[in-house]
Amino acid sequence: MAESAQPDVAARSGGSGRPSVLTSYDPRTGETVGSYAVQGSSELKRAVRAARAAEKWWAQLSSGARKRWLLDWKRSISRRAGELIDLVREETGKPEADAAIEVMLAIENLDWAARNAARTLGRRVIDSNWLTRNQRASVGYLPLGVIGVIGAWHNPVFTPMGSIAYAMAAGNAVVFKPHELTTGVGVWLAQTWLELAPDQPVLQAITGDGSTTAALCRSGVDKIAYAGPEAEGRRVIEMCAQTLTPVVVEYSGKGAMVVQVDAKLDDAAEAAVFGAMANAGQNAAGVQRAYVAESVYDHFLELVVEHARRLRPGAARHASYGPMILEEQTDVVRRQVRDALARGGRAVVGGLDSIREPYVEPIVLTDVPEESLVVSGEAIGPVLVVNKVADMDEAVRRVNAVGSGISVSVFTRDIASVEAFAERLRVGVVTINSATACTGIPALPFGGVGEYGQGHSHGELGLLEFTRTLAIARTKYRAPLKLTTFDRNPRQLRLARTMFRLRHGR
Repeated sequence: MAESAQPDVAARSGGSGRPSVLTSYDPRTGETVGSYAVQGSSELKRAVRAARAAEKWWAQLSSGARKRWLLDWKRSISRRAGELIDLVREETGKPEADAAIEVMLAIENLDWAARNAARTLGRRVIDSNWLTRNQRASVGYLPLGVIGVIGAWHNPVFTPMGSIAYAMAAGNAVVFKPHELTTGVGVWLAQTWLELAPDQPVLQAITGDGSTTAALCRSGVDKIAYAGPEAEGRRVIEMCAQTLTPVVVEYSGKGAMVVQVDAKLDDAAEAAVFGAMANAGQNAAGVQRAYVAESVYDHFLELVVEHARRLRPGAARHASYGPMILEEQTDVVRRQVRDALARGGRAVVGGLDSIREPYVEPIVLTDVPEESLVVSGEAIGPVLVVNKVADMDEAVRRVNAVGSGISVSVFTRDIASVEAFAERLRVGVVTINSATACTGIPALPFGGVGEYGQGHSHGELGLLEFTRTLAIARTKYRAPLKLTTFDRNPRQLRLARTMFRLRHGR
C-alpha cells in the first residue's frame, strides 16, 4: 500500500489579531476535511455562561419533556445518518460498515438514556427503621449543571455520546470539545441540536487543540468526562484537580481474552482477531492479548493466523479496517512490536514490515514476555499477542498483573462456573463467549478499575455520574418514642433500650 504524507492536525495563525485555525485532514489521503477556530479561555467562558443559562431551562423541564426533546434529536440525527457516516469516514478513514455501526450504537445509547432517565433518577421512597417510623424518607437525583465532555478520536460519535446523552438526559447542559482530528463530527452533532432548539444551547461544541482542552478544564464546569489515551488523561486529571472539578475517565488501552480448554476455538479465534484488529485496533473495549490454555494453544493459534491473514486494511469502502487515525500512534506500534521481538517474541502474522503509514496490516505475536511494551503498555493498533498458560490460575495472575482494568473476554462452555471465574479478574467488564458485543448494550455500565477507570459510562451508573444526590426526610406524625430531645422521658428511653436488645442482642 502506498504511503500517505498524513499530517494529523495543524494550527496556523493568520497574523496579528487573527485567531489561530485548526485544520483536520483525511488520514487516508492527507486532504483537508475542514478548518476550525482554536478557541481559548474567553470563548470558553462565554460558552459556559450560555450553557448555564440553557441548563436552567433544561433542568426545570419535566423528565417527560426532556425525553421528548432528546427523542426528537435522536430522530433528527437518524434521518441524516448518511451525512454523519460520511463525515466520520472522512475524519477517521474508517470503512463504511465501521462508521455506520458506530453511528447506530451511539443512537442506541441516546435512545436508552432518554427513555430510562426518569425511572433511574426519579425520587423514590426508602425504608425507615423502628426508631424513625414516623419519618418519610426519599432519595432523588438532580443535575450537576454544566458538563464538559472531551472527545476521543478513535470513535468520535459513539464514545462521547456515552457521556453527552447521559449528561443531557440527567438534566445537564454539555460543552463538548471534540478531538482535534475529528472536530467536524463534534460540530455536526452540536449543530443538529441547535437546529432543533436554536435559543437553548444545551449542547455546544467548542473547537481547538490542547490549549482549548486546558481552558475547558479550568472553566468552572461542574464535571469533566474524558475518554482517550492515558497520558493525556493524567494531564486532564491534574488540571481539574487545580479547581477541584470532578472527572470521569475512560482510558483507551485494550483488554484481554482468556481461552479455556473447553472453548469453541474457531469462535474464540474469530473474536480475538476482530477484537484486536477492528477499527485498526483503536477500540477501548478490544483485545490486546489472549491467554490460551496450553492443551488448545497450537490449534487456537493456527485459527488466529488463518483469520488474521484474510484481513485487508485500506481506503476502500469495504476494507477490513482503515488507517491509524492518530499519526504518531504508528510509531508507538512500531516501538512495541520491535521491543516484543527483541525480548524473544515471535511474529506469526506480519511484523515490522506490516507498518506502512498510514496503515498497519495485521500483526500477531506469540511467546511475548509479560514485561514487554506491547503487553504492559497502552495498546492501540491492530496487534494481537497470543500467549499460552498452564492453567486458568496463571491466566488470572497474568491478567491482573498487567492491571489494565478495562475488559476481559472469556471463552468457555462451562457456563455454570464462569461467573465465579470472572469475579477473580480485576477488571470492570467481563464478556463470555464474545469480544466486543457488550458495547451494544446501552444498559450495561462500562468502566475500568483503578487508574484505568474513574466512574462509568452507559447504563444507570452512566446517568448517575452526572447527578447529585438529594435525600429528604420529613416528619409524618409525632414519634411514639421521642429520643431526639434533651427532655427525654426516662420510661421511653428504658423501653427503647429494651426493644434494641430484643432486636439486635439475640
